[in-house]
Parts: sequence; C-alpha cells; structure tokens
Amino acid sequence: MTDPAEKPKRRPRYRGTHPRQFAEKYKEHDPARFADDVAKVVASGKTPAGTHRPIMVREIMQVLAPQPGEFAVDCTLGYGGHARELLAAVQPGGRLLAVDADPIELPKTEARLRTLGFPSESLIVRRSNFAGVAQLIAAESPEGADLLLADLGLSSMQIDDPARGFTFKADGPLDMRMNPARGESAAALLARLDRTELATLLEENADEPRAAQIATAIAFAQSREPLTTTQGLAGVVQALISRLPQRTDEHADDAVRRVFQALRIAVNDEFGALDMLLRHLPFCLKPGGRAAILTFHSGEDRRVKLAFKQGLRDGLYSSIADDVVRASPAEQRANPRSSSAKLRYAIRSSDEHDAQASG
Repeated sequence: MTDPAEKPKRRPRYRGTHPRQFAEKYKEHDPARFADDVAKVVASGKTPAGTHRPIMVREIMQVLAPQPGEFAVDCTLGYGGHARELLAAVQPGGRLLAVDADPIELPKTEARLRTLGFPSESLIVRRSNFAGVAQLIAAESPEGADLLLADLGLSSMQIDDPARGFTFKADGPLDMRMNPARGESAAALLARLDRTELATLLEENADEPRAAQIATAIAFAQSREPLTTTQGLAGVVQALISRLPQRTDEHADDAVRRVFQALRIAVNDEFGALDMLLRHLPFCLKPGGRAAILTFHSGEDRRVKLAFKQGLRDGLYSSIADDVVRASPAEQRANPRSSSAKLRYAIRSSDEHDAQASG
C-alpha cells in the first residue's frame, strides 16, 4: 500500500513549451515508456538525451564477422548498441566480454542488456579501461578472443550531461573524468600546468594550431581566478578566438572543442591506455581473430594505423585495412556524430605464419 505521506514524483519543470536542459528531457531518458517521442528525436537527426546511437554497426559487423559460439570482446561498452549486436550474433553458445571504465553508465547498460533474454552466462561485464583488457581476456579465455571491438569515442550520454564536464553547451563542473572517483579533474590539471606545458598538451592531444596563444590566455585567466566550470573555460577560449583572424573553413567553437578534447585525453590518460591495448592486441586474439577499432580524431587514428602496420610487418597480423572505412553519407546525415569516425581492422595471423615470420 502506498504511503499517503509519500508525494508522487513530478517531472522536471522547464521554461517554455519544450525542455532544453539535459535533466529536463525526461521522455528521452526513458525510451521504454516514450518510444514515439524518442523516435521523433532520432528522426530529426539528433541523439536522445541520456542515450547513444552506435556508429557504423553494419560496417563493424562485416569486418568482425561474428559467428555462433565465438568469444567476443567489446572494450567500450558505452550504451550497449554494438554489444547488443555482437551478443546476438555469437548465439547460441557464444560469449561477450563487455568492458567500460565508466562506473556511472556501466551498470545501467548491463541492466538493459540483461533484459534482452540472452543466457546470463553469455554476458560478462567488467569495469576497466583499455590497459586492463588483456588481463580480462586471459582470465575468461586463455586462448584469446575470436573478435574484438574498441570504439574510442565518448558516448553521447557522457558528452551531453553537464554534470560530467565533457560539454560546454551547458555549464557544469570542469571534470571530464570517466571515473569521477579517481584521478584529477580537468580543473585540477589546468591549475598545475604552466603555459608551456599546456601549449604542448594542446598540440599533442588535439593538433591545436593556436596552442601557444590559447595556453597564454588560459594561464592569464587562471592567474586571476581558477577555472572550475566548463563555460568558464570555453568563454576564455571563445574570447581569444574572436580577437584573432578567422579561418574560412573553421567554426567559431572548433578551438573550444579541441581544447576540451586535449584536456579529456590527458585527464583519462587515453593515449597511454590505447597504446597499452595496441601493444597487447595481437596476443589477445586467437589465430585468425579479428579486431576493429573506431577512432574519432587524428591522434587516435595515427596510433592505430602505425600499430597495425608494425604488426603486419612483424607477422602478427595476416591482413590489415588498406584504408579507413567511414560512415555512409546516409548515416552521417542521420547521425552527425558519425562524420568524424574512422574504422580500421586487423586479422591475427595463424601460428604457422608467426613461426615463418620469426624464423
């Protein structure tokens, strides 16, 4: 019996006729109840709040070619779109090891996947970043994986939630940690970097052409008052860019996005974790095992490209992608976040090939 003293929950209030803030979009956060409303958002080319639209699903499934009974690995579970397709494809008898570093989204996604009717033992969920993937695979399948996917992009529910600090569209704490309970926030990182260190970080992590000028502006702002919010940092960069000559091929906020990208990569040591995954990747796969990696900016893609080429030269891979695979024009129109995605793949060589290569 309901406690009469317990007041029913009310939907979030918002100004105007349509919700604008992330937390106000209660229908989008509950697609099971409001499927029609969510469908309208998707049809408009947007991603519903609190959800994520998986990118290049058809192309990834073609590259990985999952078969019933195989052991698959999804290194970046996210909202579970790719995982759902992989899990279905390896049935009956197959298993999926799903990994993610985000302690906030991971349990939500696992709960959704558990409701789909797959055998409970077919889904193994672990919290870790790329650096721990090799150990997790060895614990579940010592002979390695048949196929592995790593989608390096942030999930939309992380990007769009102001409380996580990844977006400057709405104000929030300057955090950017995948795991908010570990490591230093972006605000703490900015507070300890000097101008030269920050410029180097912007160049290395985001190929920022105005790194020195932006670093100087941020350092000056920090000397007056610590930057602790997303819009506070964005405002400093926007004010500087507005005073500089504009490139015709650049949007006004492109520099802000690169600054946020560079800080996020540093805060989460994304390049270090990716390098660790790429170093161990050939030995995580069975002979003939397939790996697909989806990247979203040049720093990631360069690392994947070089690692795959080196693995091919060393005889660890029998085949790699000749060039990147991109989302179709139709997908890019329907989901603009897919436009920067680059897919590369590699196939593990056989043991015999390895022996010849090392001989």
